[in-house]
Amino acid sequence: MEEEKVILVNENNEQIGLMPKMEAHEKALLHRAFSVFVFNDKNELMLQQRAFNKYHSPGLWTNTCCSHQRDGETNIEAGRRRLREEMGFTVDLTESISFIYKAPFDNGLTEHEYDHVLLGKYNGAPKINLDEVAAWKWMPLEEVKADIALHPELYTEWFKVIFDKFYTHINIA
Repeated sequence: MEEEKVILVNENNEQIGLMPKMEAHEKALLHRAFSVFVFNDKNELMLQQRAFNKYHSPGLWTNTCCSHQRDGETNIEAGRRRLREEMGFTVDLTESISFIYKAPFDNGLTEHEYDHVLLGKYNGAPKINLDEVAAWKWMPLEEVKADIALHPELYTEWFKVIFDKFYTHINIA
């Protein structure tokens, strides 16, 4: 099976090429990504704990799901695809904000992403893919924000960036 490719972009989010995912992370090249935030009717956020076999950030808590768009795929299409693959359900998604971040990891890889935040509503329980997700839970945003402040080591880098800089853009109440 061919390795998944990411969409390389410039700082204006214009596509400039494709590259195998691992190579882009090894070279710290800017590429397109998305982060899905799913809320229930109580305005609680569905968090996932990344599987312990992930190549970076294993076992850390993060937003409902995240990944990379495929060539020719819209942000919404990619978000719905990955939500189904990781969490076992799909919902209507809307685009919120986008931002660039860069986070090096202990394993020598670096996430350098033009991240698109997508929002959705759901009240059921997911059917998690254990290859991707170790656990999940609902948490009110204020509790997530407080827990990140107390235990930042338990959360992914992009999730902390979103909570630090774009908190008001993810509250869909």
